[in-house]
Amino acid sequence: MPIILFILLVVLIAQVGFWDTLGAVLGAAAMMVLFVLLVVAALGLAAYLALRRVRSRL
Repeated sequence: MPIILFILLVVLIAQVGFWDTLGAVLGAAAMMVLFVLLVVAALGLAAYLALRRVRSRL
């Protein structure tokens, strides 16, 4: 009987560890997506400001 309780405890700990790890991986992926969006937005803003400066000189 104690071996069944031990196995159940191991399975429970493994499940919690799996979901924590999955959450961490998904969080890291979301951070990378947000970083790429931020870089694209910054490049777009820089291009807009550069074009506006060039047009004002003409």
